[in-house]
Amino acid sequence: MKARTPRTTVLFIGGGGRNGSTLLERMLAEVPDVAALGEVRHLPSRGLLADERCSCGEPFSACPWWTKVGTAAFGGWDRVDGAAWAAAQEAADRHRRLPGLARLRPGSGDRNVKTVTEHLEALYDGARASTGAPVLVDSSKHASTAALVRLVPSVELRVVNLVRDPRGVAHSWTKVVHRPEAGQSELMPRYRPARTALWWDGVHASLAALRALGVPVLGARYEDLVTDPRGQLARIVDFAGLRPAHGWDRFLSGTTADLGATHSVAGNPMRFRTGRLELRPDVAWREELAARDRRAVTALTAPLLAAYHYPINGRRKIA
Repeated sequence: MKARTPRTTVLFIGGGGRNGSTLLERMLAEVPDVAALGEVRHLPSRGLLADERCSCGEPFSACPWWTKVGTAAFGGWDRVDGAAWAAAQEAADRHRRLPGLARLRPGSGDRNVKTVTEHLEALYDGARASTGAPVLVDSSKHASTAALVRLVPSVELRVVNLVRDPRGVAHSWTKVVHRPEAGQSELMPRYRPARTALWWDGVHASLAALRALGVPVLGARYEDLVTDPRGQLARIVDFAGLRPAHGWDRFLSGTTADLGATHSVAGNPMRFRTGRLELRPDVAWREELAARDRRAVTALTAPLLAAYHYPINGRRKIA
């Protein structure tokens, strides 16, 4: 009798953006038996179609790591209709479609859902085959993407709901940030604080609600990750089902992380940085976010602020 192939664990990092997801993914990439893929939801559009740079610095099409994954997954990227995949992803991967996605079972759904899940299954299987890593990190963040990953039969989905103080998130989304993978002339989008607050509410409530579908969800805070990286990372590694050997965390020294190159397909520009990185909470919002915006964000997110143990006044120092 043929041995059953073990399911691949996809550790999905969810959140509202500017929440430390790229940092967490970079740290997880240093753990044995883990391979970080980046924001897979953007792979067809930014990788296959736009040929943007991998975090190793090479264009997606020229990256040897992704070439191996594509060969194992599809027999080569030239055999993938990137436009069709991107269109299906755009149609299926929508926050407003979450109620419908929640009712589906693996193998079901409309043409767009099936196109996305079939490509994801091939991609994850190929990534595991080419890297040998039983745990893959997908930092796509969106709850709708996680709901689609849940429908991939060969995957065991586990979600990290990574939360950051919404006032810090709102402040971060007002900044001008370049997208180096697409050239210095292209900027990341900017959003008004009130809009960010409403998105923050919806994303984290939706991610937490995945538990009702039987998806394991672990809550984690960005502020705890940067002040206690070893302790928080150990929680997440254990949640992923890994039992790494002694010394797995040698890349950490106190609140300093020594990060090597990765091959993430999309994400925050910090994914291009390598070497020693001093971890510290970014609390510039306390001084730089306008008082009216701080009050608006606090009011719009107050119920979840309490749930995630954030102070209403925003002035309590992080331990």
